[in-house]
Parts: sequence; structure tokens; C-alpha cells
Amino acid sequence: MLNKATIKNRYPLPRIDDLFDQMRGAAVYSKIDLRSGYHQLRIKEEDIHKTAFRTRYGHYEFTVLAFGLTNAPAAFMNLMNNIFQEYLDKFVLVFLDDILIYSKSVEEHNEHLKIVLGILRKRKLYGKLSKCSFYDSEVRYLGHVISKEGIAVDPSKIVAITEWPAPKNVHEVRSFMGLAGYYRKFVKDFSKVAAPITSLQKKDKKFMWNDKCEAAFKSLKDQLTSAPILAVPDPNGNFTVVTDASGEGLGGVLLQNNQVIAYESRKLKIHELNYAPHDLELAAIVHALQVWRHYLLGKPFELKTDHLGLKYIFTQPNLNARQRRWLEFLSQYDFDISYIKGKENRVADALSRRRHISALITLRTQFKDEVKSASESDAYFQQVKAALAAEPKDKRYEGFHLDNEGVLRYENRVYVPVLNDLRKKLLVEFHNSPFSGHPGITKMLADLKQQYFWKGMKKDVINFVTHCLECQRVKAEHMHPAGLLYPHSIPQYKWQVITMDFVQGLPMSRNKHDVILVVVDKLTKVAHFIAGNLKDDSPVLAKRFVHEIFRLHGVPELIISDRDPRMTSRFWQTLNAALGTKLNFSSAYHPETDGQTERVNQVLEDMLRMYCMDQQYKWEEYLPLVEFAYNNTYHSSLKMAPFEALYGRKCRTPVSWDSVEDRVVIGPEILTEMEQQVKLIRERLKEAADRQKSYADLKRVDRKFELGDKVFLRVKPRKSSITFGKAAKLSPRYVGPFEIVEIINPVAYRLALPPALSRMHDVFHISLLKKYVSDLSHVLNWNSLQVQDPGIIVVKPTRVLETRQLHLRNRDIQQCKVQWDQFSEESATWENLEEMKIAFPSLFATE
Repeated sequence: MLNKATIKNRYPLPRIDDLFDQMRGAAVYSKIDLRSGYHQLRIKEEDIHKTAFRTRYGHYEFTVLAFGLTNAPAAFMNLMNNIFQEYLDKFVLVFLDDILIYSKSVEEHNEHLKIVLGILRKRKLYGKLSKCSFYDSEVRYLGHVISKEGIAVDPSKIVAITEWPAPKNVHEVRSFMGLAGYYRKFVKDFSKVAAPITSLQKKDKKFMWNDKCEAAFKSLKDQLTSAPILAVPDPNGNFTVVTDASGEGLGGVLLQNNQVIAYESRKLKIHELNYAPHDLELAAIVHALQVWRHYLLGKPFELKTDHLGLKYIFTQPNLNARQRRWLEFLSQYDFDISYIKGKENRVADALSRRRHISALITLRTQFKDEVKSASESDAYFQQVKAALAAEPKDKRYEGFHLDNEGVLRYENRVYVPVLNDLRKKLLVEFHNSPFSGHPGITKMLADLKQQYFWKGMKKDVINFVTHCLECQRVKAEHMHPAGLLYPHSIPQYKWQVITMDFVQGLPMSRNKHDVILVVVDKLTKVAHFIAGNLKDDSPVLAKRFVHEIFRLHGVPELIISDRDPRMTSRFWQTLNAALGTKLNFSSAYHPETDGQTERVNQVLEDMLRMYCMDQQYKWEEYLPLVEFAYNNTYHSSLKMAPFEALYGRKCRTPVSWDSVEDRVVIGPEILTEMEQQVKLIRERLKEAADRQKSYADLKRVDRKFELGDKVFLRVKPRKSSITFGKAAKLSPRYVGPFEIVEIINPVAYRLALPPALSRMHDVFHISLLKKYVSDLSHVLNWNSLQVQDPGIIVVKPTRVLETRQLHLRNRDIQQCKVQWDQFSEESATWENLEEMKIAFPSLFATE
């Protein structure tokens, strides 16, 4: 129960092969094994009671770290890495309580050993002398024998394998293969040799130990007792990569100075079984470079392949999308491709043809077996089979036939039965695998149809793709934006409704102003431009509003604005409530709500550029002239100037040809003319609004959501990283899903946001929303999301997976591989270590 309730510490244990890579050139070794290492780490006093257990002899509690606690390995590994951090991978290797000191000479080893023993004494950590060894030329460490010649299998460990009795059940097979598989990198074609034994682990297969199993059992024992010595790589040496591919798998060998560093191979995936030979050979290269990236990136190396056409891959003009993706990946590396004859490429060729341990047999054969097995109980298969055997032949089944293995085909496409989730396996492989890349419905259906068929395939593909959570979060909608234009109502009289906004980012003027408050009357389009400072608070804004607007036009009924903090402040809202003015804010992250002021802002900025392009700090001096010119210029919607709409005439300017004079209008004629003018203005605005809506709706789609629907929200994602500009390209386009709790109007909806997003306004325009297609497999977590700037989701780093040092021409750069919150380890990115320490010190607080 304690382990189940404990929050898991995901501190990574080091990879054993990575540890061995650090010992190039070492000749002298010492090994220290701590005495009951866990028991040398105390438990916090307030946590001791959590380890309590009761026996018939009484109640007991652990005061030191106990074996069996879920976080014990991680906590102890963290301790050892911290105390030896300065010397790790220089002359010290640590794996839990096993410490290895390695040096190139005895003199050097004296100093290294003195440092390590000093640290252990200072930290009061004690070794077990009977398990320690010092000044050895050959040392046994983690099941291997290490010497200056290289790395070999520990004979004492092989004894357990050579003396292992023949397994009598599947459990004993798994135990034997687990131990033997630990040393598989020393055995050429390990999976092929072990195939008869591993096939016994197949589900629903009866256990039967036969002669083939016995021969494979003895062969594995023999090859492990005579396993070769693998060389330790020299980071400054030249590497050679040899690759090959076959119809069964991909294989590769990493060499240095004609000595084997490592073997690598894997089986082919379902979709790769139909690759052309050229693509298979290229896939083998990509796989090898992915596995040995830490050896090869940033260094020139030689690549050998037995496919002659790959020598010219970078100059081929016609490449498919998959080949272009692979070439983009390969462009990171500096290598020369050379051709090697197939008969000389025996090692990589053999590795590419071996069977994978967990696959038992090649995937093609396995899948065929599953199809054949499921077909026997499939109603459609039996129906077609009976029709093919009947006479006369039914024309409905033309093109169907059974192949030599009893598999039903239609024009060479394999029929996939509905049983055993075979169809779902194919859908997952064709959509989710790294080599598929989450294709859309059309592409995925086309790929599937080339090789397989079943009734309702299109429906299954549509259902699978539309339910994919990653696709819903990441893929953009390639269609017109949602939501028809929803224009504001036209005011009944002048200065009844006004809009307000700020033009920001201006150079500082002589009066220390750097923003402009733009106020526009919704009916007459008359605008006032008021200079101010970005630091002005709500009381200052209110004072300017009274001086420049209220004294001229009175109190408006409605003010439309964006969600600027000064507009949403309690002071501003309280003031306008007292004046009887209603405030109407734009929906979150949708400035188009106040399209009128946004358009005026553009015109204002263009006019200021014309006036003071060379002396930008003088913009405030020209602001009164810009305001006059704007208000006295013809407005296309009004079909007159804003001044004329407000005062009944245009204002006189120095370039006026005829004088502009007031007409003598008295009595009721004034009221009648004003009413007629307002009526005319409203008609023209209505006409302009209808025309604008008809144009806008041509490029929009009408979409509606219902109360209770769940939707994704489109935001501007950004990683909280020094290199966020690059990271933003790879961030999700949507977050959510969130439930709709209120329909404000046909194009605005209120969402139920989680506490982590409480700083965001909860009303959004429909163009920012996308319908969520739910699935029971979806796991959603928003506890750690934050909002920084409007519409920007901040994704923070959660842990450092590993570090490395890049050798550039003029300097070395230390990097760390960072996993980001809401992202998997596969999406981790390499960041500059020093910059990350400055930006996120808490991430390295345990160092």
C-alpha cells in the first residue's frame, strides 16, 4: 500500500552501455561496493512512521532506506550522482552502490582513488572490503569484464546460463531468455538462433520442447561462452556505419578502426513490409543513425551500404514525402556514402535477417497466421469461401480468391477479419507509428486500400482518425474560419455608443507619451486621438476621458473595448456604472469584435508615418492635424465625412475652393433636418454593414455548438524556454477540451475553464473553438498549465533526461535534454545547459 500511495520519483538510472563508453583508454581499475548501501541513507523523521510494519514480535519502523520501497533506487542514485557529480564520466562510474574508478596509469589512479575515498569519508558512506578490489588491470562490473582490450562477458555470470537446465514451462523459458538476452549484443544473430525457444512464449501455443529447441538452447550456451570482446569507442576517432535491409528486418554495425563497437537490428513493421528495396535500405540507414546518434552527430563518418542507388540519394530529383522526411533527418549528419558489395556485407545482412526476440517470427508471417486463425471463425470469410467453391460462380464475388496459404484476397488485397482486434492493430500501425506520422483520413485510407480490405474500412478509418487525441490537439483546420459575421446594432443617436482602444508601441514623445487612446463614435465615425503614457492607470484614463470626451459629447450609453487591464479594472467599471454607462468587452483573443476601432488604428498609424517618418518622436505634435484630417475626410460607409455627419457640414480647410458657411435654419426645421440626417446615416450604415457581411460570409462557415458540448480552444502555444521561437513550431495548436456552459450569442460561447487557466477570460469567439471527439482512452491533465500573455500557454520543463557536450570548431557547448510538461520523452529537446540553469534554477536544485 505504501508503494501504491507514493508519488513516483522518475529519476533515471544510467544506461549500462553509456557507462562503458566513458572508459576509453583506461588501464587501471578499482571497484568499491558500499555495505548495505540503502541502509546508509536515513529517512526523514516525519516520514519514518510511513514504513511501519507489524509482526507477532511487535511493531517496527525503518529509520533508514529499506529495500522494496518504490523510490529507493531513484533516491539512492540521486545521492550518488550528486556527491560524485564533478567527477562522473571523467574517472568515476556509479550504478546504485557500485562505484568504479578508472585511470590510464597507476600514478593517475592514485590521485583518483584518493579523491573518491575522501568523498566517501566526508559523506560517511562505508564500503564492504570483501567486495572491493583495487589497482586491477581487469575488473568485473555489472556482469561484464572490462580491460584495456575492451568489454567481454563475465564468465561467472555465464556459468548460470551454461548450467541452466532445459526449461519445462513458459515461465522458465522467460527466465532463461531474460538472462541470456542481457548479453545479446555479444552474440551475432541472437534472435535467429533463439527463435525456436522464443516461439514457445507465443500466446495460446502449447508448450512443447522439441529437438529444434534443444539445439537452439545448446547453441546459445556455446556462443555465450565464446562471445567476442567489443571495443570501447574513442570519441575522437573515426566511425564507420555499415547497414543492410532484408524482407525481415533492418541491421547495422558500428565500427571503429575495423573493431566492432556495437550491433543493432530490428524487425520490420507492418507498413514497412511493402516498402520497395530502395526505401528499406534507406530506412536501415535512418534507424542506425537514430540509435547511434550520440556517437555520430557533429562528427564526420563513413556510411557503407550494399545498395548502389543510395550513393546518389541526395541528388535524385523525384522523391516521395517519406524519402524527403528521411533526407531532412540525414542532413543533420556529416558522412560520405560508399558502396559495398552484398557478399562482403555479411554482418549487417545477417542482422537484418534475424528474428526479433519479442516477435517470435517475422511480422509478416505472424500477421498472416493471425489472419488465418481469425478467418476460421469469421462469417464473411466463410460466406465468400463457400461462394468460391460453389458452381456456378456468383458474379458478386469476382476478383476474390484464396491464395496458397488459405488467405482470402480481393485483387491481391488481404481480407482482415473482425476478430482479435486485427483491424484495430492495422489502424494503429498505419496512423500512430513514427513512420506513419498521423496521416489524415484520405491518405490513411489510400495506404490501407493498397494492401488490405474489409467491409466498412472507410467508416473505421474516419472513426479512428477523428477520435485521435493528438490529431485533435495538433492539426489545423483547413477550411474557412467558423462563425458568420455578427455585426453590432446601429445606434439610434450620435455618441450613444462609442468604441475605445489603444495604439501602443510608439516612440517616446517630447511630452513623455508613448500611447494613443482612440475613441470613435459608432454612428458618425467621428474619432478623437488622445496621447498618453503606457504606465497611466485607470484614474488617469478616467480623467482624460472626462476632459476630452465627456465635456464635448456627454455620457455614452455603451462603451465597446478590448480586455485591456485599464478597461477591465474595478475603478473603471465602478465609474461607468455610476455614470450609467454599460461596458461591453470583446471576447477573449478575438480583436475582430471591435473591428471599427482596429480599422481606425490602422489608418491612424499610416497617417502618422506619413507625417513623421524621419523624426518619429514628433508624432504627438502632428496628432491634432491627423485627427482633423481623419474626421474631415470622406467615409465610404457614411458617404460623407464624419464631421458632416456630426455637425451637418464639413469644416473649412485652407484648400477649400468655396467657403463653407452655416445655412440659416430655424425652428422645427432644425429638428426635422437632424432627424432626417440621422435616418440617412443609419440607412447608409445598414447598407454598408449588409454589404460587408455578404462579403465576409463568403469566406466563413456557419457552425453552431450546443450547451454542454466539449470543445478545444485554439491558442498561441509557446514553451517557456530560451529557444521558445523554435519550440513554438512544435507545440499543440489546441488545448482542452472544455465544456460550453453558456451561449452568449451565435458566435460567442462561455467555457468552463480549469483553475490553471483562471486568468483567461472565459468567453471565446467560435472561430477559436473546435469540436472535441471523445474517446475512453483519452487522458487529460491541466494542473500545471499557466497563462503568461494573452492567448499564450506556457509549458514548463519538468526534468532533465540527460546531458551532453558538443564539440564545435572553436568551443565546446554543454547541453541538456529537457522533457516539457504535457509532452512525452520522445518530444524532449536539447537546450543550452547554462541558459536553462539561469532560466529555471529550480530544475537543478538537487544538484
